[in-house]
Amino acid sequence: MAKRLSRLLLHGWHILRQLSGDDAYERYLAHRTACHAATAPLSRKEFFQHEQQQKWSGIKRCC
Repeated sequence: MAKRLSRLLLHGWHILRQLSGDDAYERYLAHRTACHAATAPLSRKEFFQHEQQQKWSGIKRCC
């Protein structure tokens, strides 16, 4: 019973990380390894800076 509860909590934790975007770097590394293995991936810091630049640069309005 305890093992099942532990697995359930761990699964819930993974879902929460996906919904919040906390696992973005891990997903980036998995994609990079699968599709672009010939090039080196960004470091965690570089990835975060790139994501922030993408998010906040340019015009952000509907009209």
